[in-house]
Amino acid sequence: QLSGKWFLVGMASRCSYLAEHSHQLEATTVTMTVLDGQSLAISTFRKLDRMCWEIRQHYLPAQAPGHFLLKGEGDCSKVDVVVGEADPSSFIILYYQKGRSISVKLYGRSSLVSDTIVDKFEQRARAVGLSEDVTYYFPTYGFCESADEFHILDGEL
Repeated sequence: QLSGKWFLVGMASRCSYLAEHSHQLEATTVTMTVLDGQSLAISTFRKLDRMCWEIRQHYLPAQAPGHFLLKGEGDCSKVDVVVGEADPSSFIILYYQKGRSISVKLYGRSSLVSDTIVDKFEQRARAVGLSEDVTYYFPTYGFCESADEFHILDGEL
């Protein structure tokens, strides 16, 4: 159900980097592929210094349905990913938790989603203590379709 192309519409996070660079947000797309019926292969396409990059990650299935684990280097850098709400034809809201820090992301099947979906996203963000002042929306134009072989970052560690 989650397979296919998604557009990053919004993100709520207390990440200081995001706050400092919010004026530089780039249009971002994600392609999700369900592997072995459980884990997800994620390819994120975005611009960095006006070049298109692809960032590849692998979300491993966790104990409960809709729960995934994104492993980084060492035990401290694991990120729990939880599907908060989804309508596979139009949107998905994902929670990312690393330690005590939580972020909420809204993805849409198109770069523009309805006000109803935006309201759901903002309610879910507020429910975990993330207010409008730490909610950011991404550009709806200037997407990357691909990246050349020299601009692929592989998250497999």
